[in-house]
Amino acid sequence: MELESIYKKLQIQDMNQMQKSTYKAAEQKQDIVLLSPTGSGKTLAFLFPVLRNLKKNVQGVQALILVPARELALQIEQVFKSMGTDFKVSVCYGGHDKKIEVNNLTEAPAVLIGTPGRVTYHVRNHNFDPTTIRTLVLDEFDKALELGFHDDMEFIIGSLKGVTQRILTSATVMENIPSFTGLKHEKIISFLKENEVKPDIQLRKVMTTPEEKLNTLFSLVCKIGNKRTLIFCNHRDAVDRISELLHQMGIARETFHGGMEQDERERALLKFRNDSARILITTDLAARGLDIPEVESIVHYQLPPKEDAFIHRNGRTARMNAKGFVYLIMTEEEQFSFIKSNTPEESVAGFHTIPEKTPYQTIYISAGKKDKVNKVDIVGYLIKKGELQKEDVGIIEVKDTTSYVAVARNKVSSVLKKLQNEKLKGKKVKMEIAY
Repeated sequence: MELESIYKKLQIQDMNQMQKSTYKAAEQKQDIVLLSPTGSGKTLAFLFPVLRNLKKNVQGVQALILVPARELALQIEQVFKSMGTDFKVSVCYGGHDKKIEVNNLTEAPAVLIGTPGRVTYHVRNHNFDPTTIRTLVLDEFDKALELGFHDDMEFIIGSLKGVTQRILTSATVMENIPSFTGLKHEKIISFLKENEVKPDIQLRKVMTTPEEKLNTLFSLVCKIGNKRTLIFCNHRDAVDRISELLHQMGIARETFHGGMEQDERERALLKFRNDSARILITTDLAARGLDIPEVESIVHYQLPPKEDAFIHRNGRTARMNAKGFVYLIMTEEEQFSFIKSNTPEESVAGFHTIPEKTPYQTIYISAGKKDKVNKVDIVGYLIKKGELQKEDVGIIEVKDTTSYVAVARNKVSSVLKKLQNEKLKGKKVKMEIAY
């Protein structure tokens, strides 16, 4: 395996220490339990050993990666594709067209990434042969158990008869790992303590009444201003309610929860990443395992019932030695064992000024990788034909049949006008603001 050329494709110099330790420990096909914080690079830590185990000209699925969420599956698929190997990879997850997945499995991929429920469906329907799998990865295993995937995972693992290496990853220490995982003489690699520089998180209570809760949140958003913020709710309807309020107030925001279509969720994360929106309103779905940037403020519009969920939500801020602020919107009646009574209070009275608009807006382009379009093509198109300056173009994400590009907000309408009748790589494309 040519590591140097893969590093180049991934645009990294080398593996980090955690990835090196995992790669070395996995050398002898030993079972591994990798404990490392969210955002530390666990995906590459298990993908390098997975890749080393793959054999060319072998029929059937060779590696299975089970994950608790579809976003995580798509993220891992993206990273694997970025490694630029000749091995086929497929994903399967709830909400994805089963026919497409069955077709992809007809000519079995070397690597299959999926959520437990959907992989169970394919195993039960004999859409692929589980006995050809040699490497099993259980990513974010603690989260998968938390979400109730115990039975599906037990069924899937029970059908794997040829596994020679198992890699389990978790962001928390696990007291008891269920026996159904099949781990034997596993080596535990823990980077939890070594990375445990106490994050500088400032907790603040924002006291309110049930009737005033939405208004209090609006005042808090005005006080926080134009900083990147995650607003956590326990329920989808609360996410939608807050989204509607902020939309009415003219504040750019995105929403993210399990009731949304997959492409809607992907678009929301994309716009949060590229600075088209600096507020993401979400359920606990965004607390872990997603590719979203560092945030400066966390708002608990509804506090979770368990401390674990509270900790994971807060883990989205104060990374990389930065300071983070966590606001708890609470009523006098609410009591949580994990919230200290002496937590300082924050007043939001009198804050009504809408935060200034985000620097970018996202433009949708109806062409992607399958049209042989890449980032360089898009930059050239926007600068030469759209007459933009280099600094007017932000993050570009090219997908299979579509692309999304962040463009300076004050230039969006003029660039759309200029490109109305222009062609991208000789092809007429549709361009519009991505909503």
